Amino acid sequence: MRLFLVALQFLTRLPVRLHRFEPAWLNDCVRHFPLVGALVGSVGAGVLVAGAQWWPAWVAALLALAATVALTGGFHEDGLADTFDALGGVVPREKALAIMKDSRIGSYGALALGLSLLLRAALLAVLATRPLAGAVAALLASHAWARAAAVGVMVSLPYGGDAEHAKAKPLALAVAPRNLAIALSWCLALAGALAAWGVAWQRLAVAALAALLVAVVMRQWLRRRLGGYTGDGLGATEQLAEIAVLLAFTASL
Repeated sequence: MRLFLVALQFLTRLPVRLHRFEPAWLNDCVRHFPLVGALVGSVGAGVLVAGAQWWPAWVAALLALAATVALTGGFHEDGLADTFDALGGVVPREKALAIMKDSRIGSYGALALGLSLLLRAALLAVLATRPLAGAVAALLASHAWARAAAVGVMVSLPYGGDAEHAKAKPLALAVAPRNLAIALSWCLALAGALAAWGVAWQRLAVAALAALLVAVVMRQWLRRRLGGYTGDGLGATEQLAEIAVLLAFTASL
């Protein structure tokens, strides 16, 4: 529970207060990132389902997207924009890391962020017109499995930035494989619950493979360009995996 609260405090804007804190907790709390993702997804699902009762699908989709962004403070969206600003062009590693630290947004970042928001809004609008079970399942799975993809990248790569100047230094240290195992167990538990609720296991399998594919591609990209992961790279991984899972749930299979 303590590690879950640390993860909740780190990934969301919820007012979580801890009486004490140890840096090692931040490193180990990544095992619960998918659980936090499921919580964020449940908020988005609630807004989407409720909004669809009152407004057109595209309005409900934008409200759901706004709710999840507000809950996380645009944490992952910021990482997506910074990553594409840094790696969208052909620049040396040191220059790319400097761009990631720049608070200004460039053309690559603006394009990536804009397309991500538009695509997710469009996919959520499709879900708003479909049965309740599918819409809720897609939001829960996309947010949970996307964060698991980020944990996978973190465990499989060393830190690629300047560890001394990292915003969250404990996450710049090696993350134990057991944390990935626990994160994946949360994903399996969610998949089992969704399957029991009536979601087709084929759909769940394709969505999980989509998240895995994003994790593999991002791992290779970050390793080749930076020699490892950064916080911004993890945010980009989460955003792209979220889109991939939503695409899998809305595709005609």
